[in-house]
Amino acid sequence: MSHAEAVTLIADRPRPGIKAVRLWLYFVAALIVAMVVVGGATRLTESGLSITEWKPVTGALPPMSQGDWQAEFDRYKAIPQYEILNKGMGLEAFKRIYWWEWGHRLLGRVIGFAFFLPFLYFALRGVLRGSLLAKCFGLFALGGLQGAVGWWMVASGLTERVSVSQYRLAVHLTLACVILAAIVAVARSLAGEGRQTVNGRVRLTARMLVALVLVQIFAGGLVAGLDAGMAYNTWPLMDGHFIPAAEQLGAMSPFWRNLFENALTVQFDHRMVAYALWALALVHALDCMRGGGRAAKRAWTLFALVTAQATLGILTLIHQVPIDIALAHQFGATIVLIFAVVHVSGLGAPEAAKAMTAAA
Repeated sequence: MSHAEAVTLIADRPRPGIKAVRLWLYFVAALIVAMVVVGGATRLTESGLSITEWKPVTGALPPMSQGDWQAEFDRYKAIPQYEILNKGMGLEAFKRIYWWEWGHRLLGRVIGFAFFLPFLYFALRGVLRGSLLAKCFGLFALGGLQGAVGWWMVASGLTERVSVSQYRLAVHLTLACVILAAIVAVARSLAGEGRQTVNGRVRLTARMLVALVLVQIFAGGLVAGLDAGMAYNTWPLMDGHFIPAAEQLGAMSPFWRNLFENALTVQFDHRMVAYALWALALVHALDCMRGGGRAAKRAWTLFALVTAQATLGILTLIHQVPIDIALAHQFGATIVLIFAVVHVSGLGAPEAAKAMTAAA
């Protein structure tokens, strides 16, 4: 590191014992990434409605006898998805989709315990206190809300639909990623690493990248909920045009419904946000080059990750959503989000550097 770069770094000194908290938060973040991928597999295998009841405690145990399995299967037979899509399915086929949903819910319970038990330990030991205690409690509350949102999503597909609501699916996925971003941000704030001072424009566009990644994740949730990726499987043209006809994009009335319920418009929006995200990442990386240092390296790495993620998205589309590429695309979204948050956490304001110098 050059002397010029060294003097632009703001040093944060973590108090003793905080390293374990940081490692704990990173471990929980890794579990959330796994949860997002397993959730994607559950959706792609159409397994998400195989468990028709919400039992946070007793539901941790799967059916233990043939009678239990038959009772669970009979409950599934009572919902529209079975009657319309899977009528005639045998018990063994039901077990295959059941295990995906059970595993998804079990992983959610594991995440809850993996967060709550260490949280209690660190709080009682006094390692978590003040604002850090409040932030971690907020993360725990968000986790509880996510569990409720998950059931709210599943419930939407149990009566009048054969799949869950795309609105609720997008909210469920986005909330998981918001929690992931928040956990990484808190963990990074405890790292004690220097932050490179940059101008306000660089900090603003870095934050915009995080926000735009979350918007794109929400848009991807809508695409998934509508199975919009199963149609218009060409790129860069869509139905023969880069921009489809206005009457197609606005076929539903009122117009706002097209943004959430028109498969063509939803996929088009997902493409456009991807282009905007790629362009912003490129502009941001070029801007960071002026200051050099770690910020520039991270910005170019983020641009490379966004490019790789866009490539996975194109491959998912043109191959009509094969499960392996689709899951890689979903995993890639979490990696882009994590790195975007890491990048933001490494940027500091010149005012903060002056304050640190004055204090020294």
